[in-house]
Amino acid sequence: MQKSIVALSLIATLGLAACQPQQSATEQAAAPAMKKEEMTDAQKQAYAMGASMGMFVFTRNKQMEQFGEGLDTAAIMQGMKDGMNDTLLFETDEIQQLAQAGEQAMRAKQQELATQVAEENLVKGAEFLAENGKKEGVVTTETGLQYEVMVEGEGASPVATDTVKVHYKGTLLDGTEFDSSYSRGEPAVFPLNRVIPGWTEGVQTMKEGGKTRFFIPSELAYGERATGNITPNSTLVFEVELLEVVKPEAEAEGE
Repeated sequence: MQKSIVALSLIATLGLAACQPQQSATEQAAAPAMKKEEMTDAQKQAYAMGASMGMFVFTRNKQMEQFGEGLDTAAIMQGMKDGMNDTLLFETDEIQQLAQAGEQAMRAKQQELATQVAEENLVKGAEFLAENGKKEGVVTTETGLQYEVMVEGEGASPVATDTVKVHYKGTLLDGTEFDSSYSRGEPAVFPLNRVIPGWTEGVQTMKEGGKTRFFIPSELAYGERATGNITPNSTLVFEVELLEVVKPEAEAEGE
């Protein structure tokens, strides 16, 4: 999607530049920064084109920094100038091939990094769970799920096919929070058999009014999938409050 935006923006920019008088580099450098309140529609559209290209370059540079590399900004600026002045160093088909080679190299590095992170996460998760399971109050189930009761509930316990209302906070092993119903300001309601296996199993050990901390190994969480801040093979920690086991009639009334 970003590539398409950048490509379209570049085409539009070149077309716009061809229709307007060219400024020298000195004139461009001396031009004061524009304020959006003073821009014409054409200037706003031109700014959007430039901004989309700038955001693409910024994002790509951040990606490269993950590998200890960075983009050559001097080469980028020369390419922009040469493209706008029709003084390209390469034929257009060569430029396309070079751009594609850059994309392929980036994907290969990202895959290599993802594989490395996934392997490291497995080791870290196994080491954490091995030590955590020795702590007083931590229960380890046959599947490898671990949990620690923080507040003992007194109400009903759900089964897998029930719908539950919960408050929760999810973190990585380093404490990074990736999801929280508390932050959203409202509890979550969902069928217990439609979430990750660690949740389906774990919440069934709870009673209404209770609060439990779950330590979920990657195979009971998202496995090799990455989602948001969760990298492949991550062991997850959830604090869950079971507010209510929602009865079918209550669900119907709420619809």
